Amino acid sequence: MIPTRLHLVLCAALLATAFGAEPPRVDSTTLTGKVMAGYQGWFNAEGDGARRGYNHWSKAGAKPAPGNVRVDLWPDLSEFPADERFPTDLRHADGTPAEVFSSFRRPTVIRHFAWMQEHGIDGVFVQRFINSLSRGTSLAANNAVLENVRAGAREHGRVYALMYDLSSLAPGRADVLIDDWKKLRRDTQLTRDPGYLHHRGKPLLALWGCGFNDATPRPSLDDWRKLIAFLKDDRESGGLAIMLGVPSFWRTQTRDAVADPALHELIQLADVISPWTPGRYRSPATAARHANDVWQPDLAWCRERNLDYLPVAYPGFSWHNLKGAPLDDIPRLQGRFFWSQITAAKRAGADMLYVAMFDEVDEGTAIFKVTATPPVGPGENVRFLTNDGLASDHYLRLTGLAGKLFRGEMPVTDELPGLLPPLAP
Repeated sequence: MIPTRLHLVLCAALLATAFGAEPPRVDSTTLTGKVMAGYQGWFNAEGDGARRGYNHWSKAGAKPAPGNVRVDLWPDLSEFPADERFPTDLRHADGTPAEVFSSFRRPTVIRHFAWMQEHGIDGVFVQRFINSLSRGTSLAANNAVLENVRAGAREHGRVYALMYDLSSLAPGRADVLIDDWKKLRRDTQLTRDPGYLHHRGKPLLALWGCGFNDATPRPSLDDWRKLIAFLKDDRESGGLAIMLGVPSFWRTQTRDAVADPALHELIQLADVISPWTPGRYRSPATAARHANDVWQPDLAWCRERNLDYLPVAYPGFSWHNLKGAPLDDIPRLQGRFFWSQITAAKRAGADMLYVAMFDEVDEGTAIFKVTATPPVGPGENVRFLTNDGLASDHYLRLTGLAGKLFRGEMPVTDELPGLLPPLAP
């Protein structure tokens, strides 16, 4: 059998380990010029050791079956050995059982980082969900996934940074994050990893969910100020650079953002801001308009105040099985929607990009390998997106090309850089 590119990457990594050499490493000193993906890492399966059932694959963690599935994309497990596959009660069209993976299994996460290395993707922001840290099994799973990410970044020369998602943290509870960070920093020393991402000379820590005006409980703006002040002056880590995940319309304080002058004051305490855009536009034309009307003036505002700006691009959106919404709600258009945002962000003047997300199959935004033949079944109970007949790694390739574009290694072009046929076996 002729080896695939991934086999060659894995063999090179093994040889490097055997002879004491390290794989080529992404520069961890700056976010500038990087294309980073979000990494949820929240998938579990019965028998993986986490004791969380089929977390995020199905409702209530039950074994996935018609009527209880939560995801709209199905992972491609063709490269996974038997001990990384977990059974479901679903079947593919050829009658074979449909299986899922668990982020709790270290080899699975390391394989994800091998894909990143193979496709030239810089690294990830690994999510840490503040609302799950008070539950023993959830905290253990968060910690295990973080260690898996550290191992994957180390083995495959990628970078990573921690991102706290503060959704559902009630006002007045900022100390929950502060206490968790103190313990995490003390127990893991993660910011000393060669692959931990730094920016402006300091370890970079992301805090997501600042300034949204939705009904989700969130810290008050005073809580955010307390958090940023503590983390930037955290002497044990030498002080941190802070990235804030904010609403799309933070600057005008309209639509998804709170209308409070204190938000602008708060944002200026950070080093990087990253406005959330999934769902804010739905086509290449509206993405281009968003870049002109929102990203360009945002960037000008930030530059005047010495802030860095990290726009978000996403490949498409669908949460039919999760929310009962239409399947393929925001179509991917074989990558054209995704690529239109990448080029629009670059033209707007951005020098870094956040891709949402690496593994988010719940809302149909994943860029990792998905199958063209998801499970089938009767009626509305078993309906999934396919990858439009493209190679399973199509969006990994586009993300790697985005990195080249942001580093100036290829021209900005509206034309999708080929439909990227499957790799030869």
